[in-house]
Amino acid sequence: MAAKFKKSYRFAVFSSSMITVALTLFVSVFFYLKNTFDWSFTLLFFVVCFAFSFVLIQVRVERFIYKRVKKIYDDVSLLDVTTLRRGQVTTDMNTLTKEVERFAASKKLEIESLKIREEYRKEFMGNVAHELKTPLFTTQGYILTLLDGAMKDKTVRKKYLKRAAAAVERLVYLVSDLDMISKLEVGDLNLRYEYFDMVLLVKDTFELLEMKASKKNITLTTDMDYNEPVYVNADRERIQQLLTNLIVNSIKYGKQDGTTEISIENLIQNKVIVRVTDNGEGIAKEHIPRLFERFYRVDKSGSRREGGSGLGLSIVKHIIEAHDEKIYIESDFGVGSEFSFTLEKAEELPKTSAVEASLVE
Repeated sequence: MAAKFKKSYRFAVFSSSMITVALTLFVSVFFYLKNTFDWSFTLLFFVVCFAFSFVLIQVRVERFIYKRVKKIYDDVSLLDVTTLRRGQVTTDMNTLTKEVERFAASKKLEIESLKIREEYRKEFMGNVAHELKTPLFTTQGYILTLLDGAMKDKTVRKKYLKRAAAAVERLVYLVSDLDMISKLEVGDLNLRYEYFDMVLLVKDTFELLEMKASKKNITLTTDMDYNEPVYVNADRERIQQLLTNLIVNSIKYGKQDGTTEISIENLIQNKVIVRVTDNGEGIAKEHIPRLFERFYRVDKSGSRREGGSGLGLSIVKHIIEAHDEKIYIESDFGVGSEFSFTLEKAEELPKTSAVEASLVE
C-alpha cells in the first residue's frame, strides 16, 4: 500500500503534519497561558489545520510540477505539446521519470534513424553526381574537341560523335531508371495486370540476352524442360524488366563458362516462386542488407568496367513490392547467388486469353 502511495501525497502529508503540529503546539501554549485551553477546540483546530494544509500543499505541488515539467517538455521538445494533457501530468516522480525516459529513448531512436537516412542521402547524392558526371564530361570533351578543329577530319568526327552518342545514351538510361524508381516509390506507376505464361516469358528473355551471355560463354538455361505453361497474373512488361535485370546481373558477376539457371516452382496454392541461380562470384554477407539500395555496388571497380546504372536491383525490389510480392536472396561468396521472387499464380488461362493464344498459334 505504501508503495502505491504517490510521493507528492507523502510530501503533502509530511509537510501538513509538521505545519499542523507546530501551529497546534503554538495555539495550545497560547491558550494554556491564557487559562482558556480546551481539548475539543485543540483537536478540531488540528484536523482543520491538517486538512487545509494538505489540500493547499497538494494543489500547489501538482501545479508546480505540471508547469515546470511542461516547460521542460516544451524547451527540449521531447514530445508534442498536444500530448501534454492535464490528466497525463503526474506528480509521481517515478512515473514521471519513466515517461520521460521512454519518450527520450524513442526520440533517440528517431534521431539515430534520421542520421542513418542522412548518411544514405549524402551517399546517394554523391553517387548520382558521379554517375551523371561521367557521361556528361565525356560528351562535353568530345564535343569541345570537335569544335576545336577535329570536326574537319571526317574519320575523327564520326568516331567522336559515336562516342558522344554512347555517353548520351548512358545518361538517358540513367535518368530513365531514376524516373522509374521515383514513380515506383510514390506509387505513381500504374501496373497493367494480365495473365501470361511465365515459361514463355523466360524463353523470350533468354533470347534477348543470348548475345550478352555469349561474350562470357555463360549458359542460360532452366532447371528442367517445362512442357506445360505456368500462368501468372502480373504486369508482363515489368516482370520481364525485373527478370532481365536479374539475369544481366548474374551475367555481369558470373564466371567465364558459367551458368545462369531459372526455375519456376509452386510455392503455395495461389503463388509461384521464380528462382534465378548462378555459379558466379557470390556476395559477401555484409553486403546483402544493402544490396537493393540505389547505386550500391559490391565491387565498385568491377562494376564500373561492366557498366550499368547501378539501379538494376533497386528497380527489381520496387517492381516486386509494387505487385505486393516478396523477393529473397541467398548467396555464398565464391560459390554463387540465388534471387527468388513470388508471383500470383493463375490456375488456368481465362477463356478469352485461351482463344487469343490459339489464334496466335
